[in-house]
Amino acid sequence: MGVSRRNVILAGAGLTAAAAIPAVQHVAWGSKSFVRDDYTPDFPDAPAGEESWMNWSGAQSATPKQFQSPASEAELSELVRTSAGRIRPRGSGHSFSGLVTSEGMILDVGQLSGLKSYDDTTGRATFGAGTVLFQAASQLNDVGRAFPNLPDIVDQTLAGSFSTATHGTGQSLTALHDYIHAFKLVTADGSVREVTRESDPDLFAAGKVSLGALGVVSEYTVQTIPAFNLKRIVTAEPIETVLDEALARADSHRNFEFYYLPGTGIAASIIHDLHEGEISGLQPSNDDDEMLEGLKQLRDQFGWWPWLRKRIAQSALPSGEVENVSDASLQLLATTRPIKFNEMEYHIPRENGLEVVRQVIAKMDRRKDAFFPMEVRFTAPDDAWLSPFNGGPRMSIAIHAAVDEPYDYFFSEFEPIFREHGGRPHWGKHHSQTREDLEALYPDFANFSELRRSLDPTGKFLNPHLADLFGETFRA
Repeated sequence: MGVSRRNVILAGAGLTAAAAIPAVQHVAWGSKSFVRDDYTPDFPDAPAGEESWMNWSGAQSATPKQFQSPASEAELSELVRTSAGRIRPRGSGHSFSGLVTSEGMILDVGQLSGLKSYDDTTGRATFGAGTVLFQAASQLNDVGRAFPNLPDIVDQTLAGSFSTATHGTGQSLTALHDYIHAFKLVTADGSVREVTRESDPDLFAAGKVSLGALGVVSEYTVQTIPAFNLKRIVTAEPIETVLDEALARADSHRNFEFYYLPGTGIAASIIHDLHEGEISGLQPSNDDDEMLEGLKQLRDQFGWWPWLRKRIAQSALPSGEVENVSDASLQLLATTRPIKFNEMEYHIPRENGLEVVRQVIAKMDRRKDAFFPMEVRFTAPDDAWLSPFNGGPRMSIAIHAAVDEPYDYFFSEFEPIFREHGGRPHWGKHHSQTREDLEALYPDFANFSELRRSLDPTGKFLNPHLADLFGETFRA
């Protein structure tokens, strides 16, 4: 859904020529810097003998005393057993919250990766926990299988995705952790436990979304389905049209989501349905990058006057169907995100979802500095103890800010709206929830906390963020 810098410039030139421009406001806005004061793209300086770590967006960083990457499950078990300090497992760094940060040991299971076995009778596949989602989906495709759904970013590891309840979109489709049939967990004493619903129902229900707080997962066995093709249709429409039809579209399409472009009144509606027959294939494109650059330029030049900004956007943006393609599910559901950002996402009970979306859009439109699209998705319920989708279907609302721009307003302006309507935070994204909040949101939160203490009585897998979540005292 491209909107290029050239389109913005041409539309802006046409409309500004016909409008009376308050010169003082225009000049003042043009000289404004949107970069936040504390932004740096650089890794932190580590003391002598220590390591340096930073997540994808740079919002989290640490200088651990050790950075370990075991080559086998046995080596992982020995590392955990003999470590006297704190340990935090890491994935690919796509969590915005403080799940990984540690001044002790950061443990990378990236060498425990790849397809280990596949059972053609059951459709179950076993992977190393450090396997990246795209790698896992590609290897499944090679044997004619697929995950039922995928998130839009597939650079995360299986362990990171499952442990934070990563999800795609689809009213009848569950989050990724619901595909787990079994897993191997290395606990604080170095023991390796093989866990299934039948062998240990409580640990299975807790371990599917574990936040890395129960131990380190070394291996997953997942249920797969036959590989399938999808047809994708992307439409640019007025946001009110999309909101009026959102629930009906979610019910009638396999995958449905939409993005709202702040300050424009325009949304991009995306549907995927099963496709039979020949496929068109997906052509390489940088439309998403161009659109973000165009929206940013629109904000930079015309954000000071919301009316003019909206008029220019609606002149520059396409209208109606902008894409109609078919391809393998892996190719259409997954995207790359080269432009970095910070994100907050809350999962709202479906019955409250549209009211929250409308409030968030209204508030976002009043922020003259906002330009990054917000995303709305739909997910079916599951029974994992810490799954945000436990207990009923949810509508997920994600807001974003460019990686170098302020995002503190997420907490002051938008999180109160999410919380007021029963929202549960995405575990891997920015939020400020603590134990008291979470116990009210999750019926099994106390059970999870008790199980965590029994598996890790000394808090080997805690860090400050997890200590806040579970109401534990943390001493470095």
